Amino acid sequence: MSLTFNNRTALVTGAGRGIGRAIAETLARHGVTVICVSKSADSCGAAAAAITAAGGKAKALAVDVADGAAIAQAAEALLAEFPAIDMLVNNAGITRDGLLFRMSEADWNDVISTNLSSCYHWTKHLARPMTRARWGRIVNITSVSGIMGNAGQANYSAAKAGMIGLTKSLAREFAGRNVTVNAVAPGFIKTDMTTDFVNNPEMAGKVLEAVPLKRFGEAADIANMTAYLCAEEANYITGQVFTVDGGMAM
Repeated sequence: MSLTFNNRTALVTGAGRGIGRAIAETLARHGVTVICVSKSADSCGAAAAAITAAGGKAKALAVDVADGAAIAQAAEALLAEFPAIDMLVNNAGITRDGLLFRMSEADWNDVISTNLSSCYHWTKHLARPMTRARWGRIVNITSVSGIMGNAGQANYSAAKAGMIGLTKSLAREFAGRNVTVNAVAPGFIKTDMTTDFVNNPEMAGKVLEAVPLKRFGEAADIANMTAYLCAEEANYITGQVFTVDGGMAM
């Protein structure tokens, strides 16, 4: 099935590596102009350069997504430069794992600010032009940890669960303006964040016991689902959470 995008522009956070970069590259292959956001100028620059080298259209933008003021400033500049930011993919995320009694307040706040509050800031500043244009796509990359919970990840699971609540609320707020809001919840995906247990046979074996398909997912699996939700063909889907997890959370 081919997807229709009509020369749209997308902003993808956490686009410098892993799932975010795969999403950016996939959208670019469909003709979407992609703004690659990450905290590191080097990583988002490399992502944008790779897209351009492959014949796509991309711009690198280094922003600390935990900084609401920085997001506001970046969004203002982008809306002055581009006719519209049609698609927003909130993917940026970090982990600061630890049992609750050992978790510092800084570890809690860093994860909530980066993973959840960033979605609030980007959406607040970029969604209004979407509602005025009566077209827009917002996809929040959450996690099965936000659905099932995960010991040692109270901060991460809370942030990802918050993204799901935000998704459902905004879907109701924006539906009358033809702006859809959905979430994709990855399971265990092979990225640099999961290298430690993917490459450890004992750890990987324990993890895969909970995955009916008995294998790890690829970043492309998340990118393909996200691309579909951003396409014209997904115009009647909103407020949904799509688990891409090999059946783990079913």
